[in-house]
Amino acid sequence: MKRDIILSGVGGQGILSIATIIGDAAMNKGMYIKQAEVHGMSQRGGDVHSHLRISDQPIASDLIGQGCADIVISMEPMEALRYKSALKKGGWIVTAKAPFVNIPNYPNIDAIYAELGKLGNAILVDAETIAKENQMTRSVNMILLGAAANALGLDIETLSASVARIFGSKGDEVVAMNVKALQLGAEVK
Repeated sequence: MKRDIILSGVGGQGILSIATIIGDAAMNKGMYIKQAEVHGMSQRGGDVHSHLRISDQPIASDLIGQGCADIVISMEPMEALRYKSALKKGGWIVTAKAPFVNIPNYPNIDAIYAELGKLGNAILVDAETIAKENQMTRSVNMILLGAAANALGLDIETLSASVARIFGSKGDEVVAMNVKALQLGAEVK
């Protein structure tokens, strides 16, 4: 199995936490990983993205070429659209539906949804609503990760074990909330 994954969003949305959990899950399945991160001006809502490659074979480079990504996971729809050209034919975009409007000329959201809809393999997740309804507003990123699990080729049990390892020092309540968020995301179709 091999997956080339681009994670994108705006600073502070939890992109790097998603990368850490996917990487931990892959390593615990005996896979190889390579990761390259670009940290934008997160304190000002800047673009943050990460290239994450997982494979059952050794990986030479940590960067993903244009048209080569299997999946783009984005915390924000405009950022998902920014990286659509990175997808290979048949690749997936899994994005949160709610826009993070941090610029005065943010594009029309319906136009963004229409462009994403043209891809065929796009899942727009109303992750913020799911999070609010379940009193887990800090776990939007885990809801999104759960929704992307099938496209990633990683099961919820493996991802949940990684959440427990990564967030374990924050206490059982934080772990339980994030595991529940993964499960809720996995139910999104």
